[in-house]
This record gives sequence, structure tokens and C-alpha cells, in this order.
Amino acid sequence: MTDYLSLPTDLPAPVDDGAAEHLRGMRMPHLVLSATSGLDVDLASLDGTVVVYLYPMTGAPGVALPRDWDLIPGARGCTPEACGFRDHFVELRDAGASEVFGLSSQATEYQREAVDRLHLPFAMLSDPTFELAEALRLPTFDVEGTRLYKRLTLIVHGGLIEHVFYPVFPTDTHAAAVVAWLTNH
Repeated sequence: MTDYLSLPTDLPAPVDDGAAEHLRGMRMPHLVLSATSGLDVDLASLDGTVVVYLYPMTGAPGVALPRDWDLIPGARGCTPEACGFRDHFVELRDAGASEVFGLSSQATEYQREAVDRLHLPFAMLSDPTFELAEALRLPTFDVEGTRLYKRLTLIVHGGLIEHVFYPVFPTDTHAAAVVAWLTNH
């Protein structure tokens, strides 16, 4: 069985393909996304500094990952990334984040299982129709006939994208890098 909580040491690192260069300074679109909290969230309407980390898919115990998942640069590591944001949640808030969200194309019900299992203190947002990807021209990829988000993190202040982390690697230390960036800005 796959260990979702740790990362293999030989994962290929993603390269910056320039797919996120246009995002800094863009305004978030008014889109309503379902959250695991039971609320609907419009990222463009939130006050303060919002951290949104986008990820391909959360693995679940007993569910096989796509074939050759570990060979896709940047694909593996969604659970360690979520746990990093969980473990650094107080530091993120102390550094100025008013909200933290994870976002994927997975269904809210699937994400809710991960929130409960991993004891995440923040909500996950579901975008199964890739409305945000289309509105912002976000990078995605296909695996086994399924479209998924490429991993990136947006720092949004007052509805404006202030900073973008892309590509994100390794995922298990990414939340600490976001805390450092927030602390210095």
C-alpha cells in the first residue's frame, strides 16, 4: 500500500514552464466554490491576505494512485503538503494570513474525508469544472484521461494576486516557505 504521508527520495522535481508568470497582479474572478466547511466561498470577496494552495489530488487509504504517478514531476505530495499547512496553520495566521484554503478538482465529499482524516483546521475548496483554471489560465495536466491542477500557491490580498509559488517542490516543506514569505512581506 502507498504511504501518502511521506515522499519518495527520488521524485522528479518540476521545472518552471512559465505557466504561472501572468498571475501576479491579476484580480481573482468572482466564482463561488464549494467548501468542505459547508459554505460557499468567493475568493475575490474575501478580506485580508488569503493563502490558496492548489494541488492535483489527495490520495486516500485503499485507493490506488494513477499509474506512474511518482514519475510525473510535481504530482506526488498532496497529503504531505496538506499536513504541512495544518502543522504551520497558527504560524500562517500569525504571519498575516486571514484564511488558508486547499483547492483541487476533487469533489467536496472526497475532500471532506481528507479534512477529517488529516485533522485540517481549514477548508478545502472544490472546483470540479475548472472554473478558476479557465478564468485565470491556471496550469493543469492530464493523467489517465483526468484533468488535474498543477501544484501552485496563490497569495491573494483584497482579491488581488500578490504572489505566486510555482512550481512547488518539495511539497512537505512548502508551508514553511509560505510562512517565511508572509513574514517578510
